[in-house]
Amino acid sequence: MPPEVEDAVTSMAAVNNEFFYWMSIALMMLIHAGFLAYEMGASRSKNVLATAMKNLLAFACIVASFFFVGWFLYNAMPAGYPRIDELAAAALPWSDNMGPNVEDPVSGIFWGAFALFAATTGSIMSGAVLERIRTSAFLILTVFVGSVVWIIGAAWGWHGAGWMLTKLGFHDVGAAGCVHMIAGFATLGILINLGPRLGRFLPDGTAVTIRPHNLPLTMLGLMLIFAGFFGFLMGCVIYGPDGYATIYGSPTTLSAFAFNTLMGLAGGIIGAYLTSRGEPFWTISGGLAGVIAVASGMDLYHPALAFIIALAGGALSPYLGKLLERFRIDDVVGAVTVHAGMGTYSLLMAGIFLSGYPNTDGNPPISLWGQLIGIAVFAALGFIPTYLVALGLKKMKLLRIPPEVEEQGLDLSEVPATPYPEGIPMTVMPVNGAKALVGAVEVK
Repeated sequence: MPPEVEDAVTSMAAVNNEFFYWMSIALMMLIHAGFLAYEMGASRSKNVLATAMKNLLAFACIVASFFFVGWFLYNAMPAGYPRIDELAAAALPWSDNMGPNVEDPVSGIFWGAFALFAATTGSIMSGAVLERIRTSAFLILTVFVGSVVWIIGAAWGWHGAGWMLTKLGFHDVGAAGCVHMIAGFATLGILINLGPRLGRFLPDGTAVTIRPHNLPLTMLGLMLIFAGFFGFLMGCVIYGPDGYATIYGSPTTLSAFAFNTLMGLAGGIIGAYLTSRGEPFWTISGGLAGVIAVASGMDLYHPALAFIIALAGGALSPYLGKLLERFRIDDVVGAVTVHAGMGTYSLLMAGIFLSGYPNTDGNPPISLWGQLIGIAVFAALGFIPTYLVALGLKKMKLLRIPPEVEEQGLDLSEVPATPYPEGIPMTVMPVNGAKALVGAVEVK
């Protein structure tokens, strides 16, 4: 090949590489548009704008903190402890690579994709704690999860040199563990300290349904998240001159991800529809559960197997949601069920169905034992530090808003605007004679 042609091919490959991740960032923005709509619809009308503002602030704060802290942790922690080598030094915020360096056109693109992953972990938590958390506490917790906790797990179990891969043969190609599971268990630690919304449970423990003020908006939000998931999964693929590889460097194709994302989505929806008896919220949430259920092994599953795994995962989701209610855990959007529950399930299924499959060169094969250790590590990493930070905020009385503010709604106290100036719709229905609150009006 003539030198000028070879140079042109190399240049075009570099441009394609940059554009691939640029588009993954753009598509992942749909995830955050989806979470915004999802959570606004799931809240009551008296908390709509406060919910929206928390989502916007979470996104902005995590992106900024991930630039200063998170990207360095990912590059410094693969061995399990901080180690500053050449790659880690290049990820420090004052490095030439962390700016408009024409000799390094890709660092910003990779950082941007990971920053959107980080923002997703914060959004996972934000919907669960709706209508009762202080904005300041929420931002502390979401930055902690989004720029510290999950990225340490990603360095351990998702990085091509992470100790969980090199020592255990761990496999989590679609980030079901290091994103969804860690964020889900972090959410559980927060919810235990935060407590349920007023009126969510009767004194005898009976759960009271607090209905979303706009269920169609919630369903539309989830559809946007499904679209954004294709960008999320683009970021789980390495694109280079030799074709596509997983985050671990093993060969793969976009066809594998297309087959199994769509089959996972379909299986999860059908499974949740069957076991929830057609309940709309759980049916569409089942789609998200199904994609997460197959994410760990979606580079290797046959599409029929992915459908079966997702079908079972979606079917399981409503039962996990009911189980949490028995412990008086008030998770508004089912984040613990869908992310912690299905993330755990995903890692387990990969251990069962992919056990013995050869891994990247020099690393142990995929094993059930390695996946089980990964589950334990990610659950502890997500739950323990976040629980402790939330507990500290609770002890200082900085975690939860006052009851009188919760009753009248956060929009009146936090947001200088009105979401529905022409009238406030009915948002809470009385169940079993229980007293419910609509805005500042009591309904008996």
